Amino acid sequence: MSQASDLELFHAAPDTAKTVAAWLSYFKTERRASAHTLDAYGRDIGQFMAFLADHLGGSPTLDDLAGLTPSDFRAFLARRRNEGSGSRSLARQLSAIRTYFRFLERRKILTNAALSVIRAPKIPHGVPKPLTAVAARDLVKADTLAGEETPAWVTARDAAVLTLLYGCGLRISEALSLTPQQARQDPLTILGKGGKTRIVPVIQAARAALDRYLALCPLALDPKAPLFRGVKGGPLNARNIQLLIARLRSALGLPDTATPHALRHSFASHLLAGGANLRTIQELLGHSSLSTTQVYTEINTTHLLEQYAKAHPRA
Repeated sequence: MSQASDLELFHAAPDTAKTVAAWLSYFKTERRASAHTLDAYGRDIGQFMAFLADHLGGSPTLDDLAGLTPSDFRAFLARRRNEGSGSRSLARQLSAIRTYFRFLERRKILTNAALSVIRAPKIPHGVPKPLTAVAARDLVKADTLAGEETPAWVTARDAAVLTLLYGCGLRISEALSLTPQQARQDPLTILGKGGKTRIVPVIQAARAALDRYLALCPLALDPKAPLFRGVKGGPLNARNIQLLIARLRSALGLPDTATPHALRHSFASHLLAGGANLRTIQELLGHSSLSTTQVYTEINTTHLLEQYAKAHPRA
Protein backbone atom coordinates (compact mmCIF):
# COMPACT_ATOMS: atom_id res chain seq x y z
CA MET A 1 0.00 0.00 0.00
CA SER A 2 1.29 3.47 -0.85
CA GLN A 3 2.34 6.02 1.74
CA ALA A 4 -0.59 8.22 0.72
CA SER A 5 -3.15 5.52 1.41
CA ASP A 6 -1.40 4.66 4.69
CA LEU A 7 -1.99 8.23 5.83
CA GLU A 8 -5.58 8.23 4.63
CA LEU A 9 -6.36 5.10 6.66
CA PHE A 10 -5.83 7.16 9.81
CA HIS A 11 -9.23 8.64 9.01
CA ALA A 12 -10.69 5.25 9.99
CA ALA A 13 -11.34 4.13 13.55
CA PRO A 14 -8.84 1.54 14.88
CA ASP A 15 -11.27 -1.39 14.52
CA THR A 16 -11.93 -0.46 10.89
CA ALA A 17 -8.26 0.14 10.08
CA LYS A 18 -7.43 -3.36 11.38
CA THR A 19 -9.94 -4.95 9.00
CA VAL A 20 -8.51 -3.00 6.06
CA ALA A 21 -5.02 -4.23 6.95
CA ALA A 22 -6.33 -7.80 7.24
CA TRP A 23 -8.11 -7.48 3.88
CA LEU A 24 -4.97 -6.28 2.10
CA SER A 25 -2.93 -8.99 3.81
CA TYR A 26 -5.42 -11.58 2.56
CA PHE A 27 -4.97 -10.38 -1.01
CA LYS A 28 -1.20 -10.42 -0.68
CA THR A 29 -0.79 -13.84 0.92
CA GLU A 30 -3.78 -15.87 -0.21
CA ARG A 31 -4.71 -14.27 -3.53
CA ARG A 32 -1.09 -13.44 -4.39
CA ALA A 33 -2.08 -10.05 -5.74
CA SER A 34 0.62 -7.95 -7.37
CA ALA A 35 2.15 -4.95 -5.64
CA HIS A 36 0.37 -2.74 -8.21
CA THR A 37 -3.03 -4.24 -7.32
CA LEU A 38 -2.39 -3.93 -3.59
CA ASP A 39 -1.36 -0.30 -4.00
CA ALA A 40 -4.50 0.46 -6.04
CA TYR A 41 -6.80 -1.29 -3.53
CA GLY A 42 -5.15 0.46 -0.60
CA ARG A 43 -5.47 3.83 -2.30
CA ASP A 44 -9.10 3.24 -3.25
CA ILE A 45 -10.24 2.14 0.19
CA GLY A 46 -8.14 4.88 1.79
CA GLN A 47 -9.97 7.51 -0.25
CA PHE A 48 -13.28 5.94 0.72
CA MET A 49 -12.40 6.11 4.42
CA ALA A 50 -11.25 9.72 4.07
CA PHE A 51 -14.58 10.56 2.44
CA LEU A 52 -16.54 8.82 5.21
CA ALA A 53 -14.62 10.69 7.90
CA ASP A 54 -15.75 13.95 6.33
CA HIS A 55 -19.22 12.69 5.36
CA LEU A 56 -20.02 11.22 8.79
CA GLY A 57 -18.20 13.80 10.84
CA GLY A 58 -15.77 11.36 12.43
CA SER A 59 -13.53 8.35 11.88
CA PRO A 60 -15.74 5.55 10.50
CA THR A 61 -16.19 2.58 12.82
CA LEU A 62 -17.36 -0.89 11.85
CA ASP A 63 -20.82 0.03 13.13
CA ASP A 64 -20.75 3.02 10.78
CA LEU A 65 -19.88 0.77 7.85
CA ALA A 66 -22.72 -1.60 8.68
CA GLY A 67 -25.15 1.32 8.70
CA LEU A 68 -24.18 2.93 5.40
CA THR A 69 -27.08 3.49 3.00
CA PRO A 70 -27.15 3.53 -0.82
CA SER A 71 -27.16 7.32 -0.69
CA ASP A 72 -23.88 7.26 1.27
CA PHE A 73 -22.16 5.18 -1.40
CA ARG A 74 -23.63 7.34 -4.18
CA ALA A 75 -22.37 10.45 -2.38
CA PHE A 76 -18.84 9.01 -2.43
CA LEU A 77 -19.04 8.29 -6.16
CA ALA A 78 -20.45 11.77 -6.79
CA ARG A 79 -17.60 13.35 -4.80
CA ARG A 80 -15.00 11.41 -6.78
CA ARG A 81 -16.71 12.33 -10.05
CA ASN A 82 -16.66 16.01 -9.10
CA GLU A 83 -12.94 15.67 -8.32
CA GLY A 84 -12.31 14.52 -11.86
CA SER A 85 -12.45 10.71 -11.70
CA GLY A 86 -13.67 9.07 -14.89
CA SER A 87 -16.08 6.15 -15.21
CA ARG A 88 -13.29 3.57 -15.38
CA SER A 89 -11.70 4.84 -12.15
CA LEU A 90 -15.07 4.99 -10.40
CA ALA A 91 -15.90 1.45 -11.46
CA ARG A 92 -12.56 0.24 -10.13
CA GLN A 93 -13.06 2.01 -6.80
CA LEU A 94 -16.57 0.61 -6.43
CA SER A 95 -15.20 -2.85 -7.18
CA ALA A 96 -12.57 -2.44 -4.44
CA ILE A 97 -15.22 -1.35 -1.93
CA ARG A 98 -17.46 -4.29 -2.83
CA THR A 99 -14.52 -6.67 -2.41
CA TYR A 100 -13.73 -5.20 1.01
CA PHE A 101 -17.34 -5.53 2.19
CA ARG A 102 -17.53 -9.12 0.91
CA PHE A 103 -14.41 -9.84 2.93
CA LEU A 104 -16.07 -8.41 6.05
CA GLU A 105 -19.17 -10.49 5.43
CA ARG A 106 -17.24 -13.73 4.87
CA ARG A 107 -15.35 -13.12 8.10
CA LYS A 108 -18.70 -12.52 9.85
CA ILE A 109 -17.58 -9.05 10.91
CA LEU A 110 -20.53 -7.17 9.43
CA THR A 111 -23.03 -7.22 6.58
CA ASN A 112 -24.41 -4.36 4.51
CA ALA A 113 -26.81 -4.97 1.65
CA ALA A 114 -26.80 -1.36 0.47
CA LEU A 115 -23.99 -1.98 -2.02
CA SER A 116 -26.12 -4.49 -3.91
CA VAL A 117 -28.33 -1.72 -5.29
CA ILE A 118 -25.43 0.47 -6.48
CA ARG A 119 -24.73 0.19 -10.17
CA ALA A 120 -21.24 0.67 -11.49
CA PRO A 121 -20.76 3.57 -13.93
CA LYS A 122 -20.96 2.57 -17.56
CA ILE A 123 -17.53 2.32 -19.12
CA PRO A 124 -17.31 3.40 -22.76
CA HIS A 125 -16.53 0.42 -24.96
CA GLY A 126 -13.04 0.72 -26.31
CA VAL A 127 -11.18 -1.48 -28.75
CA PRO A 128 -7.41 -1.96 -28.22
CA LYS A 129 -5.33 -0.23 -30.87
CA PRO A 130 -2.56 -2.51 -32.12
CA LEU A 131 0.29 -1.34 -34.31
CA THR A 132 0.84 -2.50 -37.85
CA ALA A 133 3.33 -5.33 -38.21
CA VAL A 134 5.85 -2.95 -39.79
CA ALA A 135 5.48 -0.36 -37.02
CA ALA A 136 5.79 -3.02 -34.31
CA ARG A 137 8.98 -4.40 -35.85
CA ASP A 138 10.46 -0.90 -36.17
CA LEU A 139 9.61 -0.16 -32.56
CA VAL A 140 11.17 -3.29 -31.05
CA LYS A 141 14.50 -2.69 -32.76
CA ALA A 142 15.00 0.00 -30.07
CA ASP A 143 18.15 1.34 -31.79
CA THR A 144 16.55 4.36 -33.48
CA LEU A 145 17.69 6.69 -30.70
CA ALA A 146 20.97 4.95 -29.92
CA GLY A 147 23.99 7.21 -30.28
CA GLU A 148 27.69 6.58 -29.90
CA GLU A 149 27.39 7.32 -26.19
CA THR A 150 24.72 4.66 -25.65
CA PRO A 151 26.26 1.43 -24.30
CA ALA A 152 25.57 -1.51 -26.59
CA TRP A 153 24.22 -3.55 -23.66
CA VAL A 154 21.59 -0.88 -22.92
CA THR A 155 20.33 -0.96 -26.50
CA ALA A 156 20.33 -4.77 -26.36
CA ARG A 157 18.41 -4.64 -23.07
CA ASP A 158 15.74 -2.33 -24.48
CA ALA A 159 15.37 -4.45 -27.61
CA ALA A 160 15.00 -7.61 -25.49
CA VAL A 161 12.27 -6.09 -23.32
CA LEU A 162 10.31 -4.74 -26.29
CA THR A 163 10.68 -8.02 -28.19
CA LEU A 164 9.22 -9.92 -25.24
CA LEU A 165 6.19 -7.60 -25.27
CA TYR A 166 5.54 -8.03 -28.99
CA GLY A 167 7.04 -11.45 -29.67
CA CYS A 168 5.68 -13.22 -26.59
CA GLY A 169 2.71 -11.02 -25.61
CA LEU A 170 4.03 -10.29 -22.13
CA ARG A 171 2.81 -7.48 -19.93
CA ILE A 172 5.57 -5.01 -19.09
CA SER A 173 5.50 -6.11 -15.42
CA GLU A 174 5.89 -9.74 -16.51
CA ALA A 175 8.88 -8.97 -18.73
CA LEU A 176 10.61 -6.93 -16.03
CA SER A 177 10.09 -9.60 -13.37
CA LEU A 178 11.87 -12.30 -15.39
CA THR A 179 15.04 -13.67 -13.84
CA PRO A 180 18.14 -14.86 -15.73
CA GLN A 181 17.23 -18.40 -14.68
CA GLN A 182 13.75 -18.08 -16.22
CA ALA A 183 14.99 -16.26 -19.32
CA ARG A 184 17.22 -19.18 -20.31
CA GLN A 185 14.24 -21.54 -20.36
CA ASP A 186 12.15 -22.32 -23.40
CA PRO A 187 9.20 -22.10 -23.14
CA LEU A 188 8.96 -19.38 -20.49
CA THR A 189 6.89 -19.92 -17.36
CA ILE A 190 5.19 -16.58 -16.70
CA LEU A 191 3.56 -15.57 -13.42
CA GLY A 192 0.68 -13.31 -14.45
CA LYS A 193 -2.24 -11.53 -12.84
CA GLY A 194 -3.80 -13.17 -9.82
CA GLY A 195 -0.77 -15.40 -9.35
CA LYS A 196 -1.72 -17.51 -12.39
CA THR A 197 1.08 -19.14 -14.36
CA ARG A 198 1.11 -19.76 -18.09
CA ILE A 199 3.54 -21.26 -20.58
CA VAL A 200 4.75 -19.00 -23.38
CA PRO A 201 6.91 -20.20 -26.31
CA VAL A 202 9.97 -18.11 -27.12
CA ILE A 203 10.12 -17.20 -30.80
CA GLN A 204 13.52 -17.05 -32.48
CA ALA A 205 13.68 -13.24 -32.48
CA ALA A 206 12.97 -13.09 -28.74
CA ARG A 207 15.56 -15.77 -28.00
CA ALA A 208 18.16 -13.92 -30.06
CA ALA A 209 17.35 -10.63 -28.27
CA LEU A 210 17.61 -12.25 -24.84
CA ASP A 211 20.87 -14.00 -25.68
CA ARG A 212 22.40 -10.77 -27.01
CA TYR A 213 21.49 -8.89 -23.82
CA LEU A 214 22.85 -11.68 -21.62
CA ALA A 215 26.09 -11.73 -23.60
CA LEU A 216 26.61 -7.94 -23.50
CA CYS A 217 25.40 -7.07 -19.98
CA PRO A 218 28.48 -6.12 -17.92
CA LEU A 219 26.71 -6.60 -14.59
CA ALA A 220 26.85 -9.68 -12.39
CA LEU A 221 23.32 -11.02 -12.66
CA ASP A 222 21.84 -12.97 -9.77
CA PRO A 223 20.08 -15.99 -11.36
CA LYS A 224 17.01 -15.38 -9.19
CA ALA A 225 16.92 -11.55 -9.28
CA PRO A 226 15.35 -9.41 -12.03
CA LEU A 227 17.11 -9.95 -15.34
CA PHE A 228 16.83 -6.43 -16.73
CA ARG A 229 18.94 -3.82 -14.93
CA GLY A 230 19.29 -0.07 -15.08
CA VAL A 231 22.60 1.65 -15.83
CA LYS A 232 23.28 1.99 -12.10
CA GLY A 233 22.69 -1.71 -11.49
CA GLY A 234 19.22 -1.65 -9.95
CA PRO A 235 16.17 -3.41 -11.40
CA LEU A 236 14.88 -1.72 -14.56
CA ASN A 237 11.74 0.32 -13.90
CA ALA A 238 8.63 0.17 -16.10
CA ARG A 239 8.74 3.95 -16.33
CA ASN A 240 12.05 3.71 -18.21
CA ILE A 241 10.41 1.57 -20.90
CA GLN A 242 7.37 3.84 -21.09
CA LEU A 243 9.61 6.88 -21.63
CA LEU A 244 11.70 4.98 -24.17
CA ILE A 245 8.62 4.11 -26.24
CA ALA A 246 7.38 7.70 -26.01
CA ARG A 247 10.68 8.87 -27.52
CA LEU A 248 10.71 6.08 -30.12
CA ARG A 249 7.17 6.77 -31.33
CA SER A 250 8.06 10.44 -31.73
CA ALA A 251 11.16 9.57 -33.74
CA LEU A 252 9.29 7.00 -35.84
CA GLY A 253 6.19 9.14 -36.35
CA LEU A 254 3.89 6.66 -34.58
CA PRO A 255 0.59 7.64 -32.89
CA ASP A 256 0.18 8.21 -29.15
CA THR A 257 -1.51 4.81 -28.95
CA ALA A 258 1.92 3.20 -29.49
CA THR A 259 2.55 2.18 -25.87
CA PRO A 260 4.16 -0.86 -24.20
CA HIS A 261 0.74 -2.47 -23.85
CA ALA A 262 -0.01 -1.79 -27.53
CA LEU A 263 2.77 -4.25 -28.35
CA ARG A 264 0.91 -6.94 -26.42
CA HIS A 265 -2.28 -6.01 -28.29
CA SER A 266 -0.32 -6.23 -31.55
CA PHE A 267 0.94 -9.70 -30.62
CA ALA A 268 -2.63 -10.96 -30.19
CA SER A 269 -4.10 -9.15 -33.18
CA HIS A 270 -1.37 -10.27 -35.57
CA LEU A 271 -1.65 -13.87 -34.37
CA LEU A 272 -5.39 -13.79 -35.00
CA ALA A 273 -4.89 -12.29 -38.45
CA GLY A 274 -2.40 -15.07 -39.16
CA GLY A 275 -4.97 -17.77 -38.40
CA ALA A 276 -4.40 -18.57 -34.72
CA ASN A 277 -7.56 -19.57 -32.85
CA LEU A 278 -8.94 -17.60 -29.93
CA ARG A 279 -8.37 -20.35 -27.37
CA THR A 280 -4.67 -20.45 -28.16
CA ILE A 281 -4.38 -16.66 -27.96
CA GLN A 282 -6.30 -16.72 -24.66
CA GLU A 283 -3.79 -19.16 -23.19
CA LEU A 284 -0.78 -17.20 -24.47
CA LEU A 285 -2.11 -13.92 -23.03
CA GLY A 286 -3.20 -15.49 -19.74
CA HIS A 287 -6.78 -14.26 -19.98
CA SER A 288 -9.07 -15.99 -17.49
CA SER A 289 -12.10 -15.47 -19.73
CA LEU A 290 -12.43 -16.03 -23.47
CA SER A 291 -14.68 -12.97 -23.68
CA THR A 292 -11.63 -10.81 -22.86
CA THR A 293 -9.77 -12.28 -25.81
CA GLN A 294 -12.71 -11.94 -28.19
CA VAL A 295 -12.18 -8.18 -28.39
CA TYR A 296 -9.40 -8.92 -30.89
CA THR A 297 -11.95 -10.25 -33.37
CA GLU A 298 -13.51 -6.80 -33.26
CA ILE A 299 -10.13 -5.22 -33.96
CA ASN A 300 -9.70 -7.29 -37.09
CA THR A 301 -13.24 -6.55 -38.29
CA THR A 302 -12.63 -2.82 -37.81
CA HIS A 303 -9.34 -3.08 -39.70
CA LEU A 304 -10.99 -4.89 -42.63
CA LEU A 305 -13.71 -2.24 -42.85
CA GLU A 306 -11.10 0.54 -42.84
CA GLN A 307 -9.16 -1.16 -45.63
CA TYR A 308 -12.38 -1.63 -47.61
CA ALA A 309 -13.23 2.06 -47.21
CA LYS A 310 -9.78 3.05 -48.47
CA ALA A 311 -10.01 0.75 -51.45
CA HIS A 312 -13.59 1.74 -52.24
CA PRO A 313 -14.00 5.36 -51.08
CA ARG A 314 -17.51 5.61 -52.60
CA ALA A 315 -18.75 2.34 -51.11
